[in-house]
Amino acid sequence: MHFDAVFTNGRFRTMDPERPEVHAIGVIGGRIRALDDDVTRFPATQTLDLGGAPAVPAFNDVHHHLSLRGQRLNGVDLRATTIGSMDALYAAVEEAAAAAQPGEWVYGAGYDQNKLGDAHPLAAELDRRAPDNPVWLEHVSAHMGVANSRAFEIAGFPDLADVPDVDGGHVARTADGRTAAGLIEERAMDLITRVYKPLPVDTIVDNIRTASEQALSEGIGSITEPGIGTIAGLGNSPLDLHAYLTARETGALGVRATVMPYLTALHRVIGAAGAEGTGLDLGLRSGMGDEWLRIGPVKVLTDGSLIGRSAAMTCCYHGEESSGYMAWDVAELTELVRGAYRVGFRIAAHAIGDAAVDHALDIIEGIQRDYPRPDPRNRIEHFGVASDEQIARTARLGVIGVPQPRFITELGDGMARALGPERAQLAYRVRSLLDAGMRVPGSSDAPVVEGGPLLGIHDFVNRRTASGAEFGPAETITVEQALRAYTVDSAYASHEEDIKGTLSIGKVADFTVLSDDLLQVPAEALRDVGVGATVVGGEVRFDDGALGN
Repeated sequence: MHFDAVFTNGRFRTMDPERPEVHAIGVIGGRIRALDDDVTRFPATQTLDLGGAPAVPAFNDVHHHLSLRGQRLNGVDLRATTIGSMDALYAAVEEAAAAAQPGEWVYGAGYDQNKLGDAHPLAAELDRRAPDNPVWLEHVSAHMGVANSRAFEIAGFPDLADVPDVDGGHVARTADGRTAAGLIEERAMDLITRVYKPLPVDTIVDNIRTASEQALSEGIGSITEPGIGTIAGLGNSPLDLHAYLTARETGALGVRATVMPYLTALHRVIGAAGAEGTGLDLGLRSGMGDEWLRIGPVKVLTDGSLIGRSAAMTCCYHGEESSGYMAWDVAELTELVRGAYRVGFRIAAHAIGDAAVDHALDIIEGIQRDYPRPDPRNRIEHFGVASDEQIARTARLGVIGVPQPRFITELGDGMARALGPERAQLAYRVRSLLDAGMRVPGSSDAPVVEGGPLLGIHDFVNRRTASGAEFGPAETITVEQALRAYTVDSAYASHEEDIKGTLSIGKVADFTVLSDDLLQVPAEALRDVGVGATVVGGEVRFDDGALGN
């Protein structure tokens, strides 16, 4: 036996209870083939020394919009950490337009009205700053955005008074109620995205490359991208899977990826037995692919966001007369999801408001009853606001809730204002899910918030908003539970626990070298732990000086 690579002098926390810590790993063909003393018995092409540094299985973010993250990194950065005021936002748009060709789209993303005086940008002001360019500014949540008049004109509405209302969405109007103000929400975003997209394949590949490099620097070895294959909503193009394959073939894809087709990318198909369903040609469905790129569940948005106050709630938002809304007619949504499940797709339903959670659970319970299959591990993405009864029902159905702890820090103050103090205790619960016997994976929803798993682990444990306020303190978990979320339980949520999640013989050689042992640093210092190196498939994909020969 000859190892491709040997990694020595490390403190590998394996997450495998049978062998919790090892100090050397031998790799052949991207897999772990030997541990500790067995590693020294055979020669190796390459030997790398961790210098005594701690290491863990590479982080696995199971809700991470990789291609969108790359697009935002390559666009105009409108996040609150960069843009501190509405004037600064407009100035950034003006600067980007000045650098663009006339008629070229100006794309910016990441603004949050909660941090801009509870105001959204206005089309009229964007027209003044970018008179010769269509402008599309994507909200941090990706559930709404603002277009200028030139963008609406390209979409077929030269007069803003002619912009129509859209079912399952919202078009903001000026004070007289007649003219579109620029802001459009949820399914109304299709008015602009259908002309802004599809993005060219080369652009998508470049976005994947940019985001892969960022993810690797954060210790991420695997991601799941929810919602590809459409020009409406979260997708880039009907050729998204082709772009991912191209990224893999050219080396642009640096992490392992599971991709979720969006529900509207599916279409009617007839099976051999004549049974109708909603799927993809040739019977492509969940599970197709390999350890580097595979098709996961089908993704569907059922409602909006808390900070945008478009998530579907059972009662009104705090101090308001609105309770949000569903993105679909429930009967139509049920039929589409049933069709997808019937041809073999698993389901990943975005549901943030408690009313949306109820509808998602109703649909999932119905399809499991009518088309039973073993261990489907259907998911509810975000699982934003949930009662004890809803958690118990979710556990009983074997559904996986996928909350994002980073929302608490970056968006928590806005969520708390939207929900009020009582209902905020029901938001983004974690300990209650674990206590109910559920497994909680790690995820960020990047680029809605920062994607670094160490930040997510910090927020799992600390649960404080940007202002320092506690957010559901009863839902905190331990560091070990948080680390398990981003490794073992993420692998479980992805149906990949047989190949990843622990550093065990036969599994993929994916691990992250850290500056400190997560279980030894103070809880408040977890976000300050650094990533020294990221190894995926036994290859060093990122190294900040942690690995020596």
